[in-house]
Amino acid sequence: MLDIPKRDRRSERREATRAEIVEAAWELCRADGLAALSLRDVARRVGMQAPSLYSYFASKNDIYDAMFAQGVQEFVAAEPDVSATRCLREALRLLAHYFVTFCTEDPARYQLLFQRTIPGFEPSPESFATSVDSLQRFAAFFEAHGLRRAGALDMYTALTTGLVDQQISNDPGGDRWLRLLDDAVDMFLAYATQPPPKNPPPKNPPPKKRTRK
Repeated sequence: MLDIPKRDRRSERREATRAEIVEAAWELCRADGLAALSLRDVARRVGMQAPSLYSYFASKNDIYDAMFAQGVQEFVAAEPDVSATRCLREALRLLAHYFVTFCTEDPARYQLLFQRTIPGFEPSPESFATSVDSLQRFAAFFEAHGLRRAGALDMYTALTTGLVDQQISNDPGGDRWLRLLDDAVDMFLAYATQPPPKNPPPKNPPPKKRTRK
């Protein structure tokens, strides 16, 4: 006779309720903005009293943290595999298009994952670890393809997130800045593949002294 493990139905119901609360929070944030989220509205959306939410989340920041963890998992789960792509330019364009599309299709999720929209909120180490792992894999991809110029990774992320910010802020639902993405990747490659200057200027040059006439 097979020894069938017993299901922990109480834990299953608890996790299902937590997932329902997180989904309700996303719906409210997409409608009214991240900062407008209130526990009272979330409770009303899932059909419970606000104090009952504390049985599932200790604070509103805990709900944000669960949302952050879910968003990062969604990002990582759908990341394109470019390991078999021989052309570096093609691979970078593929990754850039994925990132920009992921961000612009859900501005609330983008703001939570990649901006500091909520004062006082920091993702927990457990939630943030997945994001760090993703960035480290991207840095390893740069290293494997010879993109070792100092600041190359920062330049790439600045270009892609800059286009996302412009698109969301100035042409929501359109593609005005999205159309620039391939050109931005080409600009990046021109920067990242050229040799660094032999005598780079100091990062913070001292101010010049004024002389009296």
